[in-house]
Amino acid sequence: MLTGVIAGAVFTSPAVGSILAAIRAVAQAGTVGTLLIVKNYTGDRLNFGLAREQARAEGIPVEMVVIGDDSAFTVLKKAGRRGLCGTVLIHKVAGALAEAGVGLEEITDRVSEVAKAMGTLGLSLSSCSVPGSKPTFELSADEVELGLGIHGEAGVRRIKMATADEIVELMLDHMTSSSNMSHVPVQSGSSVVLMVNNLGGLSFLELGIIADAAVRSLEGRGVKIARALVGTFMSALEMPGISLTLLLVDEPLLKLIDAETTASAWPNVAKVLVTGRKRCRAAPAKPLEAPDSTAAGGAASKQMVLVLERVCATLLGLEGHLNALDRAAGDGDCGSTHSCAARAIQGWLKEGPPPASPAQLLSKLSLLLLEKMGGSSGALYGLFLTAAAQPLKAKTDLPAWSAAMDAGLEAMQKYGKAAPGDRTMLDSLWAAGQELQAWKSPGANLQILTKAVKSAEAAAEATRNMEAGAGRASYISSARLDQPDPGAVAAAAILRAILEVLQSQDA
Repeated sequence: MLTGVIAGAVFTSPAVGSILAAIRAVAQAGTVGTLLIVKNYTGDRLNFGLAREQARAEGIPVEMVVIGDDSAFTVLKKAGRRGLCGTVLIHKVAGALAEAGVGLEEITDRVSEVAKAMGTLGLSLSSCSVPGSKPTFELSADEVELGLGIHGEAGVRRIKMATADEIVELMLDHMTSSSNMSHVPVQSGSSVVLMVNNLGGLSFLELGIIADAAVRSLEGRGVKIARALVGTFMSALEMPGISLTLLLVDEPLLKLIDAETTASAWPNVAKVLVTGRKRCRAAPAKPLEAPDSTAAGGAASKQMVLVLERVCATLLGLEGHLNALDRAAGDGDCGSTHSCAARAIQGWLKEGPPPASPAQLLSKLSLLLLEKMGGSSGALYGLFLTAAAQPLKAKTDLPAWSAAMDAGLEAMQKYGKAAPGDRTMLDSLWAAGQELQAWKSPGANLQILTKAVKSAEAAAEATRNMEAGAGRASYISSARLDQPDPGAVAAAAILRAILEVLQSQDA
């Protein structure tokens, strides 16, 4: 790619002396000529142009191309299109041509033609700040800036905040509309290189969301994406925004884009078409289940529905409280995670009556929570329910339910590495499990479950005074943990909801 680079002050063209020093250094290294690749800004054109003239006066062969790839302005300005992230593609093409031994004049002519088939459009959630200065422009919380440059200057217009898909669709419409004098002539059947550039302040996650939206939108227009380059190629300090670049390509040009380079920041992407590549596949078919030996829709099944509905309502009602508890010890999403599980169960119940067989019910719930709940809570509940289902395959009497509780607790401890007293959801469940041991003795009844629930609630409250030994809270200073563990509170609330339904049925 580049042999040399000249840096000026922040958002300022480098001085003529610095540019001339770089040209001389490159010439002394033994090159047969130098190509200056300049973004179209007045200061850059003037300073690089003057340095070029001085170098040529010294007998150094120097050519210069001025790149203007901005697609923001629908009516061309006298100053022309600004140079944006597409300039990096010119670096790549020129470098590959030079590496192949092409002459200076031919490289100049060819990259000038390539630049005509390219366009870039930027968008940001806010401005950036030059060190020691205030932001260059202000945006409302529900606004985004469209068509801005790379020096913190405002764009061509402000639009209302929208989804990533909607924003990308709007950007591509603007870039490719024939009514826009600076548009890229992309149409159905065109082959392009797509560059999704981070203007500085976005995460890889956000950049990936934009890239996915851009690929889907372009393919929906019948455009073939030859390559998709995603990363930080030309930033504007900490600006939380992106730019999209489209370059029309044919096979010879694509070979130059694909040519090997030792430039460390150039992405090592697969040299195959993006369009047509399988990016996802259908999930394998689930194994066939044994038929439910208990009639669905019977009394037991209806009771299961009532229990699950009460549990879901309880968890949804506790969402805010659990999140508040979790903010002190984790990432503040315990309530949201449990609500997600509750909504998944509610949706599942609408599809039809649940299995009346307790073993099959717990197995189904396990799979549902593993898929929909997420986080460590989803995994732990999934483990608990999977293990608890096993003793219930043979019998469903009270001793079997006690054994199910034991099996679930054992699985949670085995894989979660928590123990009673570690300030986790296990504390509530363990306390209940100890009381349910009485179900293994003759004469067991529902009163034992009442005692188990009270023990679980007391254990949950007792976590207020415990030092966390497992989970994310174990990394937090114990001095900051003065509230009960949200997982333990949720587990106790689930047991209370189950008890209340069973008591109402028994009344």
